[in-house]
Amino acid sequence: FLSWLPENVSTFGRDIDGIIALIYYITLAWFIATMGTFAVFLVRYRRRAGRPAGYIKGDRWREVAWVLLPCLLVLVLDLWIDFKGARVWAKVKIESPASDVHIRVTGKQFNWVVTYPGPDGRFDTADDKTFLDEMHVPAGKPVRLTLEAKDVIHSFFLPNLRLKQDILPGRSIPAWLDAMKPGQYELPCAHLCGVGHSGMKATLIVHEATDWDAWVGEQWSGSARPGEKT
Repeated sequence: FLSWLPENVSTFGRDIDGIIALIYYITLAWFIATMGTFAVFLVRYRRRAGRPAGYIKGDRWREVAWVLLPCLLVLVLDLWIDFKGARVWAKVKIESPASDVHIRVTGKQFNWVVTYPGPDGRFDTADDKTFLDEMHVPAGKPVRLTLEAKDVIHSFFLPNLRLKQDILPGRSIPAWLDAMKPGQYELPCAHLCGVGHSGMKATLIVHEATDWDAWVGEQWSGSARPGEKT
């Protein structure tokens, strides 16, 4: 269903897609019911020759029912969406899995600055590695993120991983991802952040396990450092 969405490569993407589909089909059903009723009324009560307009006396209880029953149905459907969505929210936002890969991503006009702690496991030390508009992660392993903004509000958005998080200056916001499929995926900013907003894009590179080990070895062995910010 919803085949026009970007390919899902996230472990929790199916849950997100399920909520999107639920909202989509509920909205579609309401649209069809509303437009169908409107069309029936247009045809049935259209102006016709030889048929004078008549006065219809209102019925209070029927009028109340016409208002309350749809409201009750909308409430039930909203609670259904909330119930399903609460479980997905907890999985994505609260139940963060343990991870030995930690990355700090800082949004600034108009780039993503991606920082990896070195062997000491701490940020802002001499062995950190920083990349501009390029983020590397292993496939099939949870990755812990710390999201920050340097200047204005940015929005960290990975469509293929169904991950979107607004980032406010002065705050460190935790997030996580788990990419199942190796490849390269777009990482744009999804919040208007200035004249260069449309060009604020990075690339997420998901590595196979062996490629990830090789890439990590390159960064902290004194050899090639592709994409390292100087």
